[in-house]
Amino acid sequence: MSETGSVAAIDLGATSGRVMIGRIGPDTLALEPVARFPNGPVPLASGLHWDLTGLYRHALEGLRKAAHREPALASIGIDSWAVDYVLLRGDRMLSEPFHYRDERTVAGVEAVHARHTFADLYRRNGLQFLPFTTLYQLAAEQASGMLDLADAALLIPDALAFELTGRRVAEHTNASTTGLVRIDDGQWDRALCDDLGIPSAILSPLIDPGERIGPLRPMLTEDLGVTAEVVAVGSHDTASAVVAVPMSDPDTSAYISCGTWGLVGLELESPVVTDAAREANFTNERGVDGRIRFLHNVMGLWLLSESVRQWEKETGEAIDLATLLGDAAEVSEPAQVFDANDPRFLAPGDLPARIAQWYRERALPVPTTRAAFTRAIVESLAHAFADAVHTASALTGRRILTLHLVGGGSLNRLLCQRTADRAAIPVLAGPVEATALGNVLVQARAVGLVSGELEDLRYRVVRSHPPRRYDPVPTRRTP
Repeated sequence: MSETGSVAAIDLGATSGRVMIGRIGPDTLALEPVARFPNGPVPLASGLHWDLTGLYRHALEGLRKAAHREPALASIGIDSWAVDYVLLRGDRMLSEPFHYRDERTVAGVEAVHARHTFADLYRRNGLQFLPFTTLYQLAAEQASGMLDLADAALLIPDALAFELTGRRVAEHTNASTTGLVRIDDGQWDRALCDDLGIPSAILSPLIDPGERIGPLRPMLTEDLGVTAEVVAVGSHDTASAVVAVPMSDPDTSAYISCGTWGLVGLELESPVVTDAAREANFTNERGVDGRIRFLHNVMGLWLLSESVRQWEKETGEAIDLATLLGDAAEVSEPAQVFDANDPRFLAPGDLPARIAQWYRERALPVPTTRAAFTRAIVESLAHAFADAVHTASALTGRRILTLHLVGGGSLNRLLCQRTADRAAIPVLAGPVEATALGNVLVQARAVGLVSGELEDLRYRVVRSHPPRRYDPVPTRRTP
């Protein structure tokens, strides 16, 4: 391929969103951010929601800027976090989508497990237990009567694609996180829907990454000044991130996609649904090109960002994260690690107080300074990451020689080094914008700007965004 072109990536995370221009050519793979905007939960009388209307407005503003800079944009791709959805009736959104941290999911878990054990569900969908999986959310929604009013349920990227094109689809990588896709053939489990009273008619046709969703609606073409088509990418942000993990040998590599969550796992050709995998709470989600993302969810940098938010709330002053992490690195005797996956840390609020309570319940010393709390969080995340990597290795029989850490967490040098130390495996950190790069590369291949398998796409990432290496220091594996 010799042509150079550009595409636009809409990349929505749980705390922020961005629109980026991706420029791709024979020796080019570059990103230009043209819009960044905040994202987060909105507490309404009905519960915790997302402001999807606001996100769509920001996305349009970003696309307008992108089109101004690159009028010949070839395509647009959208990725976001998983599991959350929008209910539609006709062209109308029935309400702003619920946030996965909303407490209503507790009732959904009880309703589903009254009819199907987790072991049964794991055989059907291969997913780890997470209380906010779409399956449980829809079960809670069913009790409210809202499902009776809806004729479609679209996951967040699919909902935005619908607003852009008018076409309803369900992209496969994100759909595979819902609990409603069969692990054996990758199709909707309509029998499970019927058994749980979830109308399967609200589920849209499944499509794969790289398929063209459709052209922009005429009104948007005129408004934005661009004729680009919307192309399906790995619309689950982790699926896009894994595309851009610069693995030279997936058989001996593990990855951590580290942002609000830390997704720790391997890329496989087929799922692992053994009892041991279920008991270890590992999940099998679909990746680009039919690969399987065999991984475990760790709470991630949410623990740090929410703690910082609480400290800023208490003092009314901004905290410089780089300074805080520098102070944390100097803590001479870090606290014992806590369980980063404890469900008590899921909800927003005073996380330092809940971490302190975890220590008190075990008669362990509580960190006494912000630096000490920060160090405890970093150590606990590194411990959880290392444990998940070794568990994945044991469950698959793979010997892991390299650990790739991508996403925002790759900027956290203390976390990268301590993960290498605790895992006793070299960590290759970066790229930071792996999700946007994966989004761009899948689009570029779909519109003919590049070609090849995943390995070819990853080679482009290595050349343009070489990672930073952290070698383990054996004497630092503990505390």
